[in-house]
Amino acid sequence: QVQLVESGGGLVQPGGSLRLSCAASGSSISSDGMGWYRQGPGKVRELVAFITSAGTTNYADSVKGRFTISRDNAKNTVYLQMNSLKPEDTAVYYCNGVRNSRGLIYDYWGQGTQVTVSS
Repeated sequence: QVQLVESGGGLVQPGGSLRLSCAASGSSISSDGMGWYRQGPGKVRELVAFITSAGTTNYADSVKGRFTISRDNAKNTVYLQMNSLKPEDTAVYYCNGVRNSRGLIYDYWGQGTQVTVSS
């Protein structure tokens, strides 16, 4: 089974930057689609960014031009670079993987990391 551990969250001022990391262990994630989700206070969890095994990326409209998702398969790690942060980006950020195992598609999650954007 794959375990995901997020890190890099914290408190940052509006306009600042953070880089989140999602380190996987247990098996390689190189063939998996990987995403970052977030859940703000009183809100539903939403997809922020996704990267396929081939490196194709997609972003929520609210973060386009500010966030960048990337992956380093050699390190079995996915990143989310967040620039020009806004108070509305405050949320718990979760790493997610989607795997196709012999036709069975399932996903797996990390425990989340808190990002707070405030002055």
